[in-house]
Amino acid sequence: MPTTTRTRLSALTLAAILTLSLAACGQAPWAGLDTAGSTPTPTAKATITPIVNDLSAGSARHELVAGDAALTVDYSSSLSMDQWTAAANKPVSFSVSAALGTDDGQGVYLSKVSIVTAVSGPTGALDAPATFVDQSSLPTGYVMKAPYSYGQTYVLSAIDPAATSVTLSFTYELLIQTTPTSTTFAKQTASDQLTIAIAK
Repeated sequence: MPTTTRTRLSALTLAAILTLSLAACGQAPWAGLDTAGSTPTPTAKATITPIVNDLSAGSARHELVAGDAALTVDYSSSLSMDQWTAAANKPVSFSVSAALGTDDGQGVYLSKVSIVTAVSGPTGALDAPATFVDQSSLPTGYVMKAPYSYGQTYVLSAIDPAATSVTLSFTYELLIQTTPTSTTFAKQTASDQLTIAIAK
């Protein structure tokens, strides 16, 4: 092989080796990329707490006990639940009757009923109306032994616009004759609660 040809091949071979060396020393296309933070962080979802509505069906029946007396209370509202807004007058009607476990003919009377209203909002308790009280003017109270009953309608007026629900706490104070002809009475108390959602 002529000297000129060998020289040219040697030069080409050297150039190829230099090119490969430079390529090997170069930075890879993916170098420098931040792979540590490439996985997206899941976003925490807000927890939604459902609001209880004991009158969602329009009415509710509760069974209570006061000593030897078993109470049946029916609650309802003539205002549909979608109209139970903070600004509206919101009526709650209730009827309560009693039956005795040991019934020898004694009378059962309701001497007093009270309703405490608690108003709740997104951040906690809000201002609430005054306690409702119906104190009987009769010496013994209202007759409530079945088939008779005590009925009342409590109207909850406008409340804080931020309200999301109200809880009505009922206290029923009973007087029960010790015997059918006795003028002495035993006092018993029953408590109940009703939570109603406020429409937005």
